[in-house]
Amino acid sequence: MRGVKKINLPSKICITCGLKFTWRKKWEKNWDNIKYCSKSCQRKKLPA
Repeated sequence: MRGVKKINLPSKICITCGLKFTWRKKWEKNWDNIKYCSKSCQRKKLPA
């Protein structure tokens, strides 16, 4: 068996839209800093 099943991947909640999103390979080195589910949500981020 190869890899990890999708249901066992870590997930987070987008701070803009509230959507639950799961870990992606491209975020492997930066997962702790990921806050948004997409670039669109990152552009719409709520004012601090």
